[in-house]
Amino acid sequence: IYMEEVDKIYLVPHTHYDAIWVFTKEDYYYININLILRKVVDLLEKEKNFKFLIEQTFLLEVVEKRYPKLFEKLKKYIKEGRIEIGDGEYLMADTMLPQEESLIREILYGKKYIKEKFGVDVLVMWQADSFGLNAQLPQIYAKSGYKYLAFRRGCPIKKPSEFFWRGLDGTKILSHWMPLGYRAGLDLKKLNENYRKLKKLSATNHILMPSGSGVTMPQEETVAKVKEWNKTHSSKMKISTPSEFFEKVEKSAKKLPLLEGEMYSDKYSEIFRDCSSSRIWIKKVLREYEIKLLNFEKFSLIHSLIDKFYPEEIENCWRKILFLAFHDVVTGTAIDEGYEYIKQDVSFLKNQINFLMPNILNSIIESDSNNEVDGEIIVFNPLSWNVSNWVEVNLNFEKGKVFNIKSLKSCDEELDVELINFSKHEDGSIKTAKIGFVPTVPALGYKIYKIKERSSEIIKKGILENDGNKIKNKFFEIAFSPESGLIDVIQNKKLISQGNELVIEEEIGDLYYHKSNFKKPLKTESGEGIKYGMFKINDIKVEKSSLRVIINIEINYYSLRWPYRLVDRLKPLLWRHNFLSCNKKIIIYRDLPRIDFIIRVRNKHPRIRLRTRFKTPIKNSKYVAETQFGAISRKVGNVYPSLRWIDFSDKKRGVTLINKGIPENEIKNGFLYLTLLRSISMLSSDGSAGPVIPVSDAKELKDLEFKYSLYPHSGDWKKAKSYQQGYEFNYSLIAFQLPEGKKYRAKRSFLKIEPQNIILTTIKKPEDNEKKEAIIRFYEAEGKKTKAWVNLFKRPQKVEIVNLMERGEKKNKKKIKIKKHQIELEVNPFEIVTLRVKF
Repeated sequence: IYMEEVDKIYLVPHTHYDAIWVFTKEDYYYININLILRKVVDLLEKEKNFKFLIEQTFLLEVVEKRYPKLFEKLKKYIKEGRIEIGDGEYLMADTMLPQEESLIREILYGKKYIKEKFGVDVLVMWQADSFGLNAQLPQIYAKSGYKYLAFRRGCPIKKPSEFFWRGLDGTKILSHWMPLGYRAGLDLKKLNENYRKLKKLSATNHILMPSGSGVTMPQEETVAKVKEWNKTHSSKMKISTPSEFFEKVEKSAKKLPLLEGEMYSDKYSEIFRDCSSSRIWIKKVLREYEIKLLNFEKFSLIHSLIDKFYPEEIENCWRKILFLAFHDVVTGTAIDEGYEYIKQDVSFLKNQINFLMPNILNSIIESDSNNEVDGEIIVFNPLSWNVSNWVEVNLNFEKGKVFNIKSLKSCDEELDVELINFSKHEDGSIKTAKIGFVPTVPALGYKIYKIKERSSEIIKKGILENDGNKIKNKFFEIAFSPESGLIDVIQNKKLISQGNELVIEEEIGDLYYHKSNFKKPLKTESGEGIKYGMFKINDIKVEKSSLRVIINIEINYYSLRWPYRLVDRLKPLLWRHNFLSCNKKIIIYRDLPRIDFIIRVRNKHPRIRLRTRFKTPIKNSKYVAETQFGAISRKVGNVYPSLRWIDFSDKKRGVTLINKGIPENEIKNGFLYLTLLRSISMLSSDGSAGPVIPVSDAKELKDLEFKYSLYPHSGDWKKAKSYQQGYEFNYSLIAFQLPEGKKYRAKRSFLKIEPQNIILTTIKKPEDNEKKEAIIRFYEAEGKKTKAWVNLFKRPQKVEIVNLMERGEKKNKKKIKIKKHQIELEVNPFEIVTLRVKF
């Protein structure tokens, strides 16, 4: 398969930049700028044959601000091609844990900066350290303008080291995995040894040899070593950039193997599966503020089309999110001090978004008003289809205004209301109230509701029966144990799931690996585990309204109960050493097909992994997990991160387990597990993944709240539209009280996409800041070719398909039809489509 016979070795000097890991942010600035980049410039000035690779733009921005003279020198060598920027992201993201848009924005912000400052494009995605790669990255990378991919972790094969990787939609990208990591050429004394190893694995006579590591200075003797090699070897070595290597491979390889699926194998390199539960608070925080920012961005764009104004704060908020998505931040694998900086970013996001969002939404409804109706409550839907979901709103009333809240009315729709709590004025009128209800709100739009003090007879009542320990709606039946609070879920008269069972396991591992001395749990709620400890139910209460039933369970775990022998005959008399307390809520709705769970945990135990699990009679060797822009089949029996949901089904029935920032899951022996937390004391317990550094904050000795949901269904995940339930559980409806004395439009949909397997991920302003234009991005979620309709509230003047960098593509020949307010086009299986729309 070779066109040439002499081996060509491409030695690539580089350094991997960590924004935080085992040093602080400022430590890394000092090392990478003052010690590494200055040395790089010195070598480039001294040695004409020296070249270097720089990865991420976050550091370059810091250099530009703090060291303008150094920046100008780097700029010169980048333009000359002696410094190549590989990766080109704002920061090198973890590709498994952040949501879809975060991965795109890392590339968009990074590449935009590189183009503006240096006038070059980045062609090589240099994935030096992310802990595995999701299955849609070939499409994401290709549509971001990359031609090639070099990566370190997760490859499922040993050889050849070059291949084409195909994404879920069929997009291919020429790829190289680093069999010896990114340090293959670091030890210049081992060039011979490592060359022989790489030659055996290479698909062609072109061999990539990365020569660097994390925060490692360039070596002055590199040029001399290469000259010496070329004098003493028949093979030829050159100091190179990755693009030079890939261009030769592309030309010389007549045929390369094709790989598909995610790069998440730990057979040949560490992917650190268990880090998807390290420092669980950071996973929850990233999910929360990704969603809030994406919602804010969508409604800000709509506002700009109605009233021109578009908040400039959005870009700064995205930069904070992108730092959270960095591969050593969201994975939880850095030192405690690094997360003090992260907490400042989270505080910034909280203050900015919580202040700006109500202003944008209020401005939308006032600018969009046609003085049609008045009302007290508005509900916004951030998703691209009509959504029925539970929502709560806090209300305040002046004295004498409202004496009762019986229902809500909008047009011809009247809804039941649950009065969650309230206070009254002296005259008996309502002063404050918190209510909950299940509205149906138009796609990416809103609906106005008026409070009714007397309910009409036209309200359609669903089924919600509560008889002792059994609860039934039109979707399923729940039975809970009065002794343990564990549940059975019955659908179509068959048991489909059992549990919501807490499982405590010993944790003696670190931020990277879960480890335990035991092959069994310390204790489960059903009694499995070692003999000494036990869960104790303090209280079970059932709250019921016309709309939902809530089972409240207070439960403690004691490390010792006595007697601890003959437990089948002797009741516990003494309970000691309570290091874990939990409040569990199980919520069954009259009108929703899922069961929601909230667990509040007070953890004082420094050495546990806490998981929740559900048992199911379903038999299958595989399950389906949501990944960015799609879904992928996986084998059971291994720990994985998933995005918003996993689904375990046979041909007739299944259960979808949905998480809200709790990504780590496992299916084994008929159980579905979600990891709530791992209490960890060391960054690396044995020095294999990093230095042995105490990380006391990672012990999670704090109060934490976890939310997840179970969706039992017939058929498979596609028929059940599990992806919709995953989005609806994460992207809640937004409700607030309206001011008195104003009239509004009764309801509005700003954007609706049909059919429902086409999912909107963003509608935003173009990066070039053009007014009256929008970027609309969506994807196909079921893996089937689909004719799609995008319905807009304004008539589009021009529609263009662009790539993820918002640039037009000449190769794209997809046909688009514009019919008044509607855009029609065909979407391929799992395809990501980005439209630029001019109004």
